[in-house]
Amino acid sequence: MEQAHNTEHRLTELEIKASFTEDLLDKLDSVIVRQQQQIDALIREITDLKQQAPADGGGGVVRSLRDDLPPHF
Repeated sequence: MEQAHNTEHRLTELEIKASFTEDLLDKLDSVIVRQQQQIDALIREITDLKQQAPADGGGGVVRSLRDDLPPHF
């Protein structure tokens, strides 16, 4: 009788773990979907920026990112 109770307890514990694992997998899946959407949006934005850039490679003035810093830096 003790062995049957022990087996039932172990089975219940495994079912609980499986349930938590399934929930975690669903959450991770939604995170991956959201990140892929963000990646796609960034790719579109980069493509748009490349199209806005001068076709000759910007043969004009080369700007440094430091030029965009506020004066207190």
